[in-house]
Amino acid sequence: MTQQGVRWTADQVLALAPDSVSREAGSRLGAAGPWSGTGRSDEGAVWGLCKGGGSLPYRTAVDVAGSSGPAYLCSCPSRKFPCKHALGLLLLWADGGDSVPTGQVPDWAEEWMEGRRERGGRKAVPAQGGPGSASSGPEAAARRAERRAERITAGAIELEQRLADLLRGGLATVEQAGYGLWEETAARMVDAQAPGLAARVRELGAIAASGPGWPVRLLEECALLHLLDQGWLHRERLPEGLAATVRSRVGLTAPADGPPVRDRWLVLAQYDTTDPRLTTRRIWLYGTGSDRTTLLLSYGAAGRAPDVALPVGLALDAEVSPYPGVLRGALGERFAPPGPTAARPPGVTVGRALARYGEALRDDPWLESVPVTLDRVVPTPDGDSWQLADTSEDTALPLTPAAHARPGLWRLVSLSGGAPVKVFGECGHRGFTPLTAWPEGPGDAVPLC
Repeated sequence: MTQQGVRWTADQVLALAPDSVSREAGSRLGAAGPWSGTGRSDEGAVWGLCKGGGSLPYRTAVDVAGSSGPAYLCSCPSRKFPCKHALGLLLLWADGGDSVPTGQVPDWAEEWMEGRRERGGRKAVPAQGGPGSASSGPEAAARRAERRAERITAGAIELEQRLADLLRGGLATVEQAGYGLWEETAARMVDAQAPGLAARVRELGAIAASGPGWPVRLLEECALLHLLDQGWLHRERLPEGLAATVRSRVGLTAPADGPPVRDRWLVLAQYDTTDPRLTTRRIWLYGTGSDRTTLLLSYGAAGRAPDVALPVGLALDAEVSPYPGVLRGALGERFAPPGPTAARPPGVTVGRALARYGEALRDDPWLESVPVTLDRVVPTPDGDSWQLADTSEDTALPLTPAAHARPGLWRLVSLSGGAPVKVFGECGHRGFTPLTAWPEGPGDAVPLC
């Protein structure tokens, strides 16, 4: 079915539909009417632009020659795979007419195809010609980067207008508009190839249902989004370090090309966050020799755990390659399996933890939190909430709402029993989220998430 060069039948396409609703909607899009810019390549790519409800068409592409089955890309907000646009495009291609001619793969589809084939361990094939063709080489890469920057700029300008319209109409309209308002705006940012902007827009959609005080929180997040937009639009005026942060925040990520650091890495914490499309796993490591804290990110399809898993409290002899300008790293060669260790990360006071977060905000105003280990703190109640009181100074750090919702809070209280403990977690503007704790004396690490 996925054999390269073999055109599918309509029945084979419709068999891919996740449900009957998608099958019916995809069938309606299997005609040339709503489509433009369609094409196909000899390497198994099919692409096109489908007119939707917004000002910009949805970009849709399918890799029909994938080794593990077809893969789909669409800028629409649907959470179904394949979506109705992908089904409609495949039906148009399966029809065998002139509606999907052979052509040059557009940049946005080529970047996606190259990325997924590299991840799959296969060499990406240029859309046309050999290694010296116009679609390969540093000059072509520079042109693609320039065109992507132009698309992000157009998306940022559109987002500025939408934020202005929102504030002009008043925040009270947000509750009536529902989540669809934000999802449609996020889809426009996906069209503009700015996934960082799209992610921040989607986060706005949940604020109206987050309880009392939501208008203040929504205004704060809109201001941060506006700041990021302006940072991108005026990035040539920024210091290089801040400009690099802005590029990363809008979604232009750089590879982990720093020199590998071999160390005995203590696994500080591991936890997952999920959305309807993706499971994201965060693993915090501390290099006992390099005194470096780094974050490993890995992903799994919705409902599936990511492949990378490391036991909290053990140490791993391995190489980690850092990403430029951020705490994140990529796990490289492992020289031994994780093993027991008596090592613990060095701790700081509550006052120093807050100062560290403030210093980090100078380089990245959009930073939610920083990794911090607190030394000799005691979990104490504070009305209806909890805080970590520092035994060496007259200060305390409130726990975040997320920390109060986790059962790990009670493990922390039980571990302490009123005595000081060492706690690793994330410190930000909403407070402190404890992730792992160690007793004052000998004892193993206790995961709190």
